[in-house]
Amino acid sequence: MALLPYFKKGLIEAGCDEAGRGCLAGPVFAASVILPNDFYHPLLNDSKQLNEHQRELLRPIIEKEALAFAVAQVSPQEIDAINILKASFKAMHKAIDNLQVKPALLLIDGNRFTPYLGIAHECVIKGDGKYAAIAAASILAKTYRDDFMYAAHQDYPHYKWNENKGYPTKAHKALIAAHGLTPLHRVTFKYT
Repeated sequence: MALLPYFKKGLIEAGCDEAGRGCLAGPVFAASVILPNDFYHPLLNDSKQLNEHQRELLRPIIEKEALAFAVAQVSPQEIDAINILKASFKAMHKAIDNLQVKPALLLIDGNRFTPYLGIAHECVIKGDGKYAAIAAASILAKTYRDDFMYAAHQDYPHYKWNENKGYPTKAHKALIAAHGLTPLHRVTFKYT
């Protein structure tokens, strides 16, 4: 099924998505992307449906073709302080803050969102598989977060973040049990 180019014709719409919500380590990242209505790429899809090579291929295309895009993050410490749902919305708000073009409508992946002052929004369940702008945002959020975790792996190689990206794999949990937590781990998350 082809992705939809817009929710409402004639509006400047920004797709918003996050990456890293379910992780045990690392920030949560969010991206906001405004695409031209005629943007099309045959690979563009929800980032979870793509492999790493496809995401890396699409990222510079999205960045070049987008009318505007921004990526933001919220730290593990802030995630622990305000909870992961609020942190995800805060990361989206920060990304929207940094857009060079002001959208008239925000297309949010998911079923909930804290309204952004002055801009209407629509929550779209599985929106990253329905709307091009949300799919593009999912790819930017995921690739920027992966880059962060690859860099963090250099500082904390014991945790194999180059493989698990901070997600709660059995191996990651076993490494936490063996080596303890780092400053990049979210202390309020369950590790068992």
